[in-house]
Amino acid sequence: MKIFVAGSKGMVGSALVRRFLREAGVTVIQRSRAELDLTSQAAVKEFFASEKPDVAIIAAAKVGGIHANNTYPGEFIYDNLAVATNSIHGAYQTGVKRLLFLGSSCIYPKHAPQPMAENSLLTGPLEPTNEAYAIAKIAGLKMCEYYRKQYGVIYHSAMPTNLYGPGDNYHLQNSHVLPALIRKFHEAEEAGRSDVVAWGTGSPKREFLHVDDLADACAFLLNMSNPPDLINVGTGTDVTIKELTELVAATTGFKGQIVWDSSKPDGTPRKLMDVNRLTSLGWKARVGLREGVEKTYQSYLAEKAAGTLRG
Repeated sequence: MKIFVAGSKGMVGSALVRRFLREAGVTVIQRSRAELDLTSQAAVKEFFASEKPDVAIIAAAKVGGIHANNTYPGEFIYDNLAVATNSIHGAYQTGVKRLLFLGSSCIYPKHAPQPMAENSLLTGPLEPTNEAYAIAKIAGLKMCEYYRKQYGVIYHSAMPTNLYGPGDNYHLQNSHVLPALIRKFHEAEEAGRSDVVAWGTGSPKREFLHVDDLADACAFLLNMSNPPDLINVGTGTDVTIKELTELVAATTGFKGQIVWDSSKPDGTPRKLMDVNRLTSLGWKARVGLREGVEKTYQSYLAEKAAGTLRG
């Protein structure tokens, strides 16, 4: 079986490659951004026609934290719409029967009932700071649903919660909260600083899933003959940003003071996934947050030493 992992050089794509290279009889097809421009319809169609994968996993996306989403909304909606439509339509045109599209928990309304179930999609306004990204992801998952309905292909979507792990982006402004905290506290400890400034109030609650758990969930879903059109992937538990920040500080060995800058945005008050649908099918996350943060910090140090750190 040939599996194409779109976005194989990113954090999620790398985890998927690691996961499927362990499978006997599976060939993993990878392309870097320089080798295949997923925003080019012609290039994507030519690639699918040439390689003829049995399965496509669309893990490629333009991603970032609150700052990046808020600053570059035009880029976020264009690039992510182009990747979704080109990949899904190109796969269909060239006879790919199975496709898994990866979205994000930000597709759900800002004030969706917690925990957020799949049926809360499109029931209210989105969080304004990442609306552009969310709209592109909603379009992609709906495209999969409608192609499955009209053409009979098994195109389906998984919505992971906040992800972290090896190969993350550690840019202090444009990354997600957990990798930004790891870098910030590591550098503060290295420099012997007495305090670290954290964004917001620390009160929002977030759920975090190790990227290797997501890869395992994707393998689980692809083994199903009749998967749901849309399914949440998460741990079903969350922590406050304050608790997360204190965990990262302890993991890096930082012993100074944490100062909260409440002039910075908090974002959505709470984002917890309802994972009952996936749990009822027989899959649960295995990597706990403390263990996952410790592993991720070790990978941060290794990537830094090797000169491969992103951001």
